[in-house]
Amino acid sequence: MVENSNRFLIGINYWPRETSMYWWTRFDPSIVKRDFSLLAEYRFEVVRIFIIWEDFQPEIGRVSVSALNHLVSVADSAYDAEIRLLPTLFTGHMSGLNWLPPWMVESVSGQERFPIFSMGEVRRGSSRNMYADREVSKAQKLLIRETTRALQGHPAVWGWDLGNEPSNLVLPPSKDAARGWLEEMVTELKRWDESLPVTLGLHQEDLEEDHRLGPQEAARFCEILSMHAHPGYSNWAEGPLDEKVPLFLVLLTQWLGGKPVLLEEFGVPTEPPLVTLEKADREKMGRVTLVSEEEADTYSRNVLNLLKANGILGALYGCFSDYDPILWDKPPLDNGVHERFFGLFRWNGSPKAHVRGMSDPPREKTSQEPSWDWIDIDRSEYYDRPRKHVEHLYRNFREHLQEV
Repeated sequence: MVENSNRFLIGINYWPRETSMYWWTRFDPSIVKRDFSLLAEYRFEVVRIFIIWEDFQPEIGRVSVSALNHLVSVADSAYDAEIRLLPTLFTGHMSGLNWLPPWMVESVSGQERFPIFSMGEVRRGSSRNMYADREVSKAQKLLIRETTRALQGHPAVWGWDLGNEPSNLVLPPSKDAARGWLEEMVTELKRWDESLPVTLGLHQEDLEEDHRLGPQEAARFCEILSMHAHPGYSNWAEGPLDEKVPLFLVLLTQWLGGKPVLLEEFGVPTEPPLVTLEKADREKMGRVTLVSEEEADTYSRNVLNLLKANGILGALYGCFSDYDPILWDKPPLDNGVHERFFGLFRWNGSPKAHVRGMSDPPREKTSQEPSWDWIDIDRSEYYDRPRKHVEHLYRNFREHLQEV
């Protein structure tokens, strides 16, 4: 269960810099040991890892034994480094692609919002709906059962995450369907370990639109709520370095769900010092901006200070490292140019300026209870017009911060 503590949790989202999302099929335990030792040196406490669905469940009725063995090896390395793991199931969506086993892909004409990566290539199609498809639900419970059995009682496991930004993968047909899915998945997890908290990786679009699975639905079954916050992705924010946005989104999530909230992913991509990006790569980035490492340092420190001053559970940076240029012509980095540079470390292993901004500051919260004076609507009306309300409440929130 979640400890009631004055300690502010610091963690990070992890992919190895040499292999990115191809980690599990190119698994090297020495790389994990090296990286976890480095994270321990910089005092990171929780590392969020991602279970690529196809790698762990290549067939609907079979979970890969070798992948499970790799997962246990990762947990052992975390234990040796004295850090904890937050494994994320059903990944699912990651870095602009939907990573799916072939049995989860439905062949359709046209293209979904995010391309599908399956069987080693980007494919057309759409995802089967895990909230409505009973065969898929059964398969998901199999994956839960096998992964939790493999790590049952392992001292390195901090908790479980049911998925990364699931609304980017597929939407539930109704709120009832979302609640039913959550109840089934959490119940299956708790069969194997009742002591560990469960969360779900929601993101800011789940507050801007009614995706039928938001904080209120997740809070009925999860001990912790999670939010991903990137100001540069929202036109109501004051730019990519608006340090007030992460706190605002976390507090809005907490108000809607009534549960503690972890800022599960935040950060900004930085200009690479060792290479000049081609014009074509710059054009692929669209409105996403690369900032200097010094700007990223100021932003990170300000975000953490605001979170601690409002009693928030903790924050995970996203992500561990920039990716090796050898991966830049492979999905998702071929088109997701900014995704190459979200790390706290450069691709050669050296730390960026803002590593210290994450690891050095005190870990104590400076307040336990935030103010809710900026909220002037009822919870029941929020999702009637979420976009209007998020913009209105953010104006209120900024004015409130100026007054205190």
